[in-house]
Amino acid sequence: MHASRLATVGAMASGVAHELNQPLAAIATYAHACDRLLSLPNPEIGEVQAALREISAQALRAGDIIQKLRNLARVEESPRAPADINAVITELSDLIRSNAQAHGVRYRQELAPNLPTINIERAQIQQVVLNLVRNALEALALGRVDARELVVRTRATPSADVEVSICDNGPGVDEQLRYRIFDPFCSTKPAATGLGLPISRTIVQTHGGALDYRPNQPTGACFVVHLPSTWPN
Repeated sequence: MHASRLATVGAMASGVAHELNQPLAAIATYAHACDRLLSLPNPEIGEVQAALREISAQALRAGDIIQKLRNLARVEESPRAPADINAVITELSDLIRSNAQAHGVRYRQELAPNLPTINIERAQIQQVVLNLVRNALEALALGRVDARELVVRTRATPSADVEVSICDNGPGVDEQLRYRIFDPFCSTKPAATGLGLPISRTIVQTHGGALDYRPNQPTGACFVVHLPSTWPN
């Protein structure tokens, strides 16, 4: 399971690089501005201080990105705790959006408000979401779609539980594989292990939930994570 987590984080490396480039470029720009301002005969100290504050903020942003990755890749498991699924997904937004852009995919979030609280091991559920996002991006790369799209949605179920869906408009799952995709080592990708979906389903099941597949309409795939809430039914 830990090896799968590291593989997931590694596969998102291109998006991480893109995400880190933004604060680093901003730091370089503000540092250059400070140098230019201080070279003036009568430098405006207020402008220099404002640029230095921006440098500090961008450095903290870069550090936060790295810390999130370290949290995802760490070996030790944190105890389960009540969580807001929207907050759990929002923590991944920058990483997912950067990877989507790197693949030429439009990324959207549709997060329903006021969802029930769920009791989860945060990094494990984030690993599941990233696994499903990575699969969707790889499927879209193989499909012949002009406007590639990835959508992550949350909603409350009629039984007051929580549902997360990761949907794309790619080629979808071949009908012959539809009932085998959660079997270990079942994969259509030459370099894949075929363990991402089985491990993701195991993680969700250990949380008392379920991970299932359904075709997206009019085309594509939807993987749906169902997690029990901590609210009394």
